[in-house]
Amino acid sequence: MLYDLTVVQFSKMLNNLNHILDKAEAFAALKRVDMAVLLNSRLAPDQFNLIRQVQIACDTAKIGVARLTGHMDSVPKHDDSETTLEELRQRITSVLTYLEGFSEADFGHAEKVHVSQPRWGSKYLTGYEFAIEHAIPNLYFHITTAYEILRHNGVDVGKKDYLGAMPYKVPLI
Repeated sequence: MLYDLTVVQFSKMLNNLNHILDKAEAFAALKRVDMAVLLNSRLAPDQFNLIRQVQIACDTAKIGVARLTGHMDSVPKHDDSETTLEELRQRITSVLTYLEGFSEADFGHAEKVHVSQPRWGSKYLTGYEFAIEHAIPNLYFHITTAYEILRHNGVDVGKKDYLGAMPYKVPLI
């Protein structure tokens, strides 16, 4: 289940983020707004800008999955130097490609692994707790914030853009 909650959902949400960024690019072209203005926008003075929201969403996905599966040595390195939309797209693509390399089998012991971070000191969470209490909410927080920054600036994005395609079923008659 952790595979579906992380790899599958993280990939879907990063693809949705790409779609939202496409809409931002079209908005900027139509309204003749410098894309750099949108990329450097934030909702509050003490909040990260759109660029940083995308970077953190990507980091949450790649590092979260790596911690759960014990593959920290294979995490793609990004130096957080993106300044353009194309560079952000490349980062998202890099993370999506990385996530494609995982299978359900990689998550065999993920629920029980001990996950820690330097800022937690000697404390840890089980893999299940880490996924449910930290990685998943963190990814959604940063993608939601990126969405809201663009929405606040007038980009025509809505809930369907955020949620993306749904696997609707048609009842059999």
